[in-house]
Amino acid sequence: MTTLRLSHLGLCVADLERSLHFYTDLFGFKEDSTRPRLSLQGGMAAQLLEIPEVSLTAIYLLRDGLCLELLHYPTPGAEGDATPRPMNALGFTHLSFHVDSIDGILPRVVAAGGRVIDASRIPVAVFVTDPDGTRIELVQTSV
Repeated sequence: MTTLRLSHLGLCVADLERSLHFYTDLFGFKEDSTRPRLSLQGGMAAQLLEIPEVSLTAIYLLRDGLCLELLHYPTPGAEGDATPRPMNALGFTHLSFHVDSIDGILPRVVAAGGRVIDASRIPVAVFVTDPDGTRIELVQTSV
C-alpha cells in the first residue's frame, strides 16, 4: 500500500459562515477554488460518516499547504458543548499559528467569536479557541 499525499483535516463547526469568517479573516485561510463547496445528504454520505439521515455542507480552506475542511451538519446537528478538549485527550488536540504579537491578535480573536484561555498564557504563547471550542495555539515569533 502506498500513501500518496495528505488530503485535508476536517473540523466540525456549528455555524459555517461564522467559522468561515473566523479562519479567513483572522488567520488568512482562503477558500480552495479547486474544490467546490459540498452539500450532501443521506445515501453514501450517511454510510461513510455513520450518521443516519445526515445532511452535510463542507467548505475547503487553504493556508501554508494545509487544507482545512469546515464541516457543518444541518441534520442531525453538531454534538458537544464547545468546551475545549483537554490537551491529553486522544486525537487531534489543536492548531498552531506563529503570530507577530500575541497582545495584538487577542482582541481580534474575541471579536471574531473566539475565546482566550487566560490560564494558559506564558510570555511566548497562549491558547485560544475558535467559536466552537477548538484549541488554537498562538506562538509569538519574537518576544
